[in-house]
Amino acid sequence: MSLRFLRKIRVYFKTKPPKQNWSETSGHSYCTIEGEKMDAIKAMKRLGYTFNSEGQLRKVGVDGQITEEPFQFNVSNQHQECQAHYEELGSAVTEYVYHLMETERNLTRLPVPKDSNKGTFIFVSKDYDQKDVLLILIHGSGAVRAGQWARSLIINDNLDMGTQLPYIKRAQEKGYGVMVLNPNDNFLSNGQKIPHSNSGEEHTNYVWNNYVKNTKATKIAIVAHSYGGVLTVTLADQLKSEFEKRVKAIAFTDSVHVYSNIEITKYMKEAARNWISSQSPLDTPMNTPDYDIPRVSAGHQKHEMTSYSCMESVFKFIDEKVSL
Repeated sequence: MSLRFLRKIRVYFKTKPPKQNWSETSGHSYCTIEGEKMDAIKAMKRLGYTFNSEGQLRKVGVDGQITEEPFQFNVSNQHQECQAHYEELGSAVTEYVYHLMETERNLTRLPVPKDSNKGTFIFVSKDYDQKDVLLILIHGSGAVRAGQWARSLIINDNLDMGTQLPYIKRAQEKGYGVMVLNPNDNFLSNGQKIPHSNSGEEHTNYVWNNYVKNTKATKIAIVAHSYGGVLTVTLADQLKSEFEKRVKAIAFTDSVHVYSNIEITKYMKEAARNWISSQSPLDTPMNTPDYDIPRVSAGHQKHEMTSYSCMESVFKFIDEKVSL
């Protein structure tokens, strides 16, 4: 794990939220984005990009047709302009991933704070609160938002590698309820902090107490990447017996939970596993200190690739835990 990465794990980026329209459905307040589909696609095309059928980001030619040319960071000889272009594209990608979760996976938004149109949101599957098994997905820190593991992978590789969509699809095929958290969305467009989402820790705690707590799930599984591991062990420490009673499986992908300074309990060692970046084959047992969660290889040496590379093993682990 690089020093550069460790320095970045507590960095949160401000983004301007899209225009929101709120409606009441089935006793919950659901958020929909006006013209989201067209806005998400148009925003990327305005920047000269779109995704092909393989989920790869490619340039759009002067004739409006998609080409085979991938993303290029250097759009001018001024680094600031290049970075600004990348951040604008990143924001467009975020909206596009939201669009895919809603249109391809039929997820719906729930507001944070509850019953408010001045905040952020999470995503949930249909009847998520009626399912016996609920899968909760938590990304790491930085620029990523709900539905993403790594923005760089989405832009430079493909949607399957960089997003949570494969996890969502697999969970739905298994009949699980799905909840996708959004812990990095902490600021309103005016720079003010979002109530109950001032930080990733506050967001996670609020979502549990206002949404997860009221579900019928008796078997909850969590997949948490990188700093999402800190959020998970923090939540477990805050809730203690309630968390341990309902959460049966915790799959960490290159988690940095050790930086929480929270003591790892016997329960956590038994319920959790950490797939870490490594050159060793997938699931190879790795050296684990006595105080930590069992570590195995994620089958890939790049930190941001761990969630994608170990997905099959993660679901096998979850299946075993929730069937006990």
